[in-house]
Amino acid sequence: MVRSLITLIVILGLYLAIDFYAFKGLKLLMRDWNQNSAQIIVTYMYWGASIVLVAGILIGLLNRSTFNKPDNYAYFFFLFAFFLLMFLPKLIFVVFHLVDDVFFVIKWLVKKLSANIQDIPTDHLPMSRDRFITTLGLMAAAIPFGAIIYGVVRGRFNFKVYKQQLSFPNLPETFNGFRIVQISDIHIGSFFNNHKPVAEAIEMVNKLHPDMIVFTGDLVNNYAREMEGWVNVLGKLHAPHGVYSILGNHDYGDYVPWESKEARNANLNRLKDYHAECGFELLLNQHRIIRKGKHEIALVGVENWGKPPFPQYGDLNKAMQHMGDAPFKVLLSHDPSHWDLQVIQKTDIDLTLSGHTHGMQFGIETGRIKWSPVKYRYPRWGGLYQEANQYLYVNRGLGYIGFPGRVGINPEITLIELFKA
Repeated sequence: MVRSLITLIVILGLYLAIDFYAFKGLKLLMRDWNQNSAQIIVTYMYWGASIVLVAGILIGLLNRSTFNKPDNYAYFFFLFAFFLLMFLPKLIFVVFHLVDDVFFVIKWLVKKLSANIQDIPTDHLPMSRDRFITTLGLMAAAIPFGAIIYGVVRGRFNFKVYKQQLSFPNLPETFNGFRIVQISDIHIGSFFNNHKPVAEAIEMVNKLHPDMIVFTGDLVNNYAREMEGWVNVLGKLHAPHGVYSILGNHDYGDYVPWESKEARNANLNRLKDYHAECGFELLLNQHRIIRKGKHEIALVGVENWGKPPFPQYGDLNKAMQHMGDAPFKVLLSHDPSHWDLQVIQKTDIDLTLSGHTHGMQFGIETGRIKWSPVKYRYPRWGGLYQEANQYLYVNRGLGYIGFPGRVGINPEITLIELFKA
C-alpha cells in the first residue's frame, strides 16, 4: 500500500511538473496578445482540464477494485484516453520549450562571459527567437492531440479489409481459390453495448463471401457476461464450411480476482457456451477436417499459448493427434510467439493465423513504412511473415482494450485466398 502511494505521488508530481512548465511556455506565447480576456479564457481552460483529469484519476484510484468490472470499462478507458490527450501533447511541447530555455541560458552565459558581444537586433523579425522554438513545439503538440481525438472518435470504428493471396504446391485442387476470413480480438466489452459498428463489421465479413470464417481469440476482456446482448449480432456470421474459434489470453478471466476457482471455471464455461450460441465451433486443442469435393485440409485450433507471463494452455501435440495425412494444415493460435517457438521447423503446418498484438492500436502503416512500438515486444506483430515454406499471418484485431481508440492501426478484417501453386 505504501509503495503504491509513493508511486502515485511520483506520477502525479511528474505530471504537475510538466503541467506547470508547459503553462510557462504557453504564457510566453500569450505574452503579446492584445486581449486580456482571451488569456484568461485559455488559462481557465488549461487548468480546468488538468483539475478534471487529476480528480478523475483520484476517483478511479478510490474505485480501482472495480477497474475490471464491465460496467466501469467506459469510465477507465476514456479516463486513460483523456490522460493521453492531456499528457502526450504537453510532453512534446515542454521538450521544445526546454530547448528554447537552454538556448536562452547559453546566450545569457555567453553575453555575461563576453562583455564585448552585442545583441543582434531582432526588431525586423516577425517572431522573437525566444518564441520561435516554443511555437514549433505547440505545432508539434497539436499532432498527437488531433491524432488521439481522431483515434477515439473515428479510428476505432474504421474497419479495414486486408487481402492476402497465398500459393502452396501442396494445396488440394478443389481448394484452389478457397477464401478464409479471419477476425480476432473483438474484446466485445470494450464496445459498451454500441451494437451498430460491430454489426457493420459483421456485414463487411459476410460480403466477402468467405468459404470459412475463423476467430483467433479474445472475445471478451475478462467476463463472459460482457457477451450479454451480443449473440444476435455476432451470430450473423456465416460461411458454408463453418465458423471456427479459439480462446485468447483474456478469455480465461486470469486478470481479475475470483471468489473461488469454481467461479472462474463457471465464467469460462459460460464463455464457451456463448461461442456455441453465436454459431462458432470452438477448438480447444482440437482439429477438424475440412472437406471440399474429394479433397480435404486440416484446421487445427489450440488454446492460448504465449511467452510468460501469458498462459500456456495450448497443447499443439494433442491438437494434432489422430489427424491423419491431410496434405495442407492451417493452425489457429492466438499469440504469434507460438509460431516461432513451437511451429516453424518443428511441424509441417503450412499457415498459422494469430492475433493478440492489436498492433498496439498505435503506429504508422503507409507505403513502405510499417512501424508500431509493439514490434519491440512482438517482432511479428501485424501482417504476413514467412520462414521457408511456412507462413504466419497476424491480424491487428477488430476491437480494442485500454485506450478506446486506434491511431494509425486500423481494426482489421483479413481475407486470405488460398491458391494451388
